[in-house]
Amino acid sequence: MSKTSPSSSDLSFASAASNAAPAAATPAVGRSLLCLVVAGIAWGTAGAAASLIFRGSDLGPLALSFWRSAGGLVLLLGALALRPRRTGAGPAEPRRRRLIRILGTGISMAVFQGAYFAAVEATGLAVGTMVTLGAGPVLIAVGARLTLGERLGRGGIAAVAGALAGLAVLVLGGESGGVRPLGAALAVLSAAGYSAVTLLTRWLGRDGGASDALSTTAWAFAIGAVGLLPAAIVEGLVPHTAEPLRVLGLLVYVAAVPTALAYALYFTGAAAVRAATVSVIMLLEPVSASLIAVTALGERLTAATVAGTLLLLAAVVGLATAETRTVATSRDREAEAEAESEVRV
Repeated sequence: MSKTSPSSSDLSFASAASNAAPAAATPAVGRSLLCLVVAGIAWGTAGAAASLIFRGSDLGPLALSFWRSAGGLVLLLGALALRPRRTGAGPAEPRRRRLIRILGTGISMAVFQGAYFAAVEATGLAVGTMVTLGAGPVLIAVGARLTLGERLGRGGIAAVAGALAGLAVLVLGGESGGVRPLGAALAVLSAAGYSAVTLLTRWLGRDGGASDALSTTAWAFAIGAVGLLPAAIVEGLVPHTAEPLRVLGLLVYVAAVPTALAYALYFTGAAAVRAATVSVIMLLEPVSASLIAVTALGERLTAATVAGTLLLLAAVVGLATAETRTVATSRDREAEAEAESEVRV
C-alpha cells in the first residue's frame, strides 16, 4: 500500500512480465488480485468482531490482540505442517535478512493490531478503521521518501496534504463528528505499525530475495504473541462474560479469518501486484468495516465523519494514481531507450 517510485527491481520485473507468455502471467495476477480482495474484506470484519467482544465481555484490546496472534499462529502452524514440501524453491533467504524480516514484522504487527483494537474500543469501528487505513498510505509515502529515497512528486504531495486535512476534519469535528482524540491517536499509532511492515517488506524486497509468506506470517505472529503476553496478563487474559460460547466463537473467528487467512492471502497477493493496485484494493477494508458499523452495530456517521473519511480515501486514491503515472512514464522511457539501442545496432 505504499507510494513507490520505479526502482531497478520494479523495471526488471516489468520487463520480465512483458516478455512472459500472457497465458502464464494472467492467472498468477488474477489469483493475486483475488487474494487481496478476500484479505481486504476479511480484515474489515476484524474490528466488528472486536466491537462485539468488547460489548459482551471485559476483555481488553491488548489481550484480544494476544489471542488473535496466538490463535493465528496455531492455525498457520497447522497449515505449514500439512503443506507439501516444496522442491526447487531457489536459494534460502540469508539468515540475517530473515531475522530482520521476522522481528521487524512481528513487532510492527503487534503494535498495529493492539493499537487498532484500542482505537476501535475508544472511538468506534468506523472511525478507528478509517483513520488507520487512511493514515497508513500517507505514513508509507512519507516514510518511503525519507528511508528509501522514493520521490513523492506533486500528486503525492497533494495526496498527503489531503489526508492530513481529512484527519484534521475528523479530529476537530469533536463530539459532533463522534471522534475521540485518544481514539484517533491510537488509530494513527496503528497506522504507523502497519506502515512499518510495508516499508520493511519493500526494503527487503529490493534485492529480489525470495521469502515464504506463510512462514514469515507465522513467525511474525509468534513474535507478536510473546511481546503482547505480559501486557495481556496485566489487562486480563481470560474474559469475564455472561455469554462464554459467543465470545469464544468470536475469538476463534478473529484468529482464523481476518488473521491467519487474511494475512497469508495479503502477503501472497502483494508479492505479485503493484503497490498502487494494492492501495486501492485495500480500501475494501474500511468500506466493509463502515458498512458493518452502520448496519449491524448501530454506529452513526455524521457530516464531519463522512467529510474526513472522503478526504482520507481520496488521498489513498491520489497516491495510487500518482504512482501509476510515475511507473507508466518510466516504462515509456525504458521502451524508447530500448528502441533507440536496437536502431543503433
